[in-house]
Amino acid sequence: MSTLLSEIQIETSLAELDNWQYGNKKINKVFAFDSYMESIDFINSVAQKAEEVNHHPDLTVGYCKINIEITSHDLGGVTTGCIELAKSIESIK
Repeated sequence: MSTLLSEIQIETSLAELDNWQYGNKKINKVFAFDSYMESIDFINSVAQKAEEVNHHPDLTVGYCKINIEITSHDLGGVTTGCIELAKSIESIK
């Protein structure tokens, strides 16, 4: 079960990840790609991983860029599950 993290715990966890940011009770990162189809392939991989762990990020598709925001809507902030999902997403790219 995921537990809600304090701001200090979130910042410490994000220090281990590349370019993830914290704000407004969520963590986010923008991923850039060389082509639009690369970004779509990536988002499909993220969707599959999210479905596997039953933790679904907000995804915004732009031209060759994907913005990912992760929060726990149930618990109202960033949880251990959010950090784990971010780590999983990092391993995709």
